[in-house]
Amino acid sequence: MSDERIDCGTCSSCEENGSYEDDCCSRTTNRSHKMKASLVARLNRIEGQVRGIKGMIEKDTYCDDVLNQIAAVQSAMKSVGRLLLENHMKSCIVSRVQAGETEVIDELLYTIEKLLK
Repeated sequence: MSDERIDCGTCSSCEENGSYEDDCCSRTTNRSHKMKASLVARLNRIEGQVRGIKGMIEKDTYCDDVLNQIAAVQSAMKSVGRLLLENHMKSCIVSRVQAGETEVIDELLYTIEKLLK
């Protein structure tokens, strides 16, 4: 089980300073070992790409080459986001709707809106 904490956007503690006191805002997701490994591997590659971009900047690499690497990182992050969104919809959203928590649909729509920006 993940220890991920998410700002729920409803409590004053999160709104004021982003802190997560007590059990406020602590929601977790059970991800399969395979899914977790896949996401971590992708993020590790992206992290390496970002370090590479930093090195390119430090070496005064031609702007177009740096911009192409930035585009590659953005594409890779979108790919991670799509994979995570798909998993979220097939697991978290389905189980919460089945439990009668239909407000999760509004949460999902808000998240998709943020991803599309």
